[in-house]
Amino acid sequence: MFRDMRKLLFLVAVFFILASTRSTAWADEILVSAAASLIDVLKEISTSYQAKSKHTLTFNFGPSSGLARQIEEGAPADIFFSADLPQMDNLEKRNLLEPGTRKNLLSNQLVIIVPADSKLAISSPKDLLKPGVKKIALAEPSSVPVGVYTSKYLTDEGLWDQVKPKIVPVQDVRATLASVEAGNVEAGFVYKTDAAISKKVKIVYEVPIDKGPKITYPAAIVKESKHKDTARDFINYLQSPSAKDAFKKYGFVVLN
Repeated sequence: MFRDMRKLLFLVAVFFILASTRSTAWADEILVSAAASLIDVLKEISTSYQAKSKHTLTFNFGPSSGLARQIEEGAPADIFFSADLPQMDNLEKRNLLEPGTRKNLLSNQLVIIVPADSKLAISSPKDLLKPGVKKIALAEPSSVPVGVYTSKYLTDEGLWDQVKPKIVPVQDVRATLASVEAGNVEAGFVYKTDAAISKKVKIVYEVPIDKGPKITYPAAIVKESKHKDTARDFINYLQSPSAKDAFKKYGFVVLN
């Protein structure tokens, strides 16, 4: 009987070792290249996803244009989460995305921000022409989505050529936020969601959604991903009620 008990305990131990090995082997680590404006919300979402799935998420945040260029040049990535459509369109044309995985998930809104203690009277884009506004921070208007959106909006308003000499190009939307927070510029254009996370700036103007450019955040699996099942699982999770609530909490508009 003692021998049978030892045999049973041995079999139980082997079972748990095999189960543990299988669980560890199944857990993946995926790399998500995502727009800088998604930093805070994706960090929150990743915590709940990793606890639920046991998979590990690593993020590469930056301007969408730079991230897309990295993928074009062969840099590793499992998912690309862009702040605009053209960057995703370009990768799709180059056959660098897994077919059928692209989803339009979010929208956002442009706002003008100033330092929280600013006394400047800015209540419309035209006020940016005032002599007191000498520098306006903006993510690179020729390539970075928020900069492209802003230059298009100001062009449509007939203001871009007049405002352009005051523009201080920076890397991305978070660099714009940091410049305004530090008081290095009098104003800046960011997404509403970025302004919401800082107590050092204040919103002085919200670009009406019906007048501003249509802002769309698409996500897709990169064709060269080695973990497509896990990448697909995370994109599905981004569309779950829990993730949608997080996006809304941070001020994003969730697309159906």
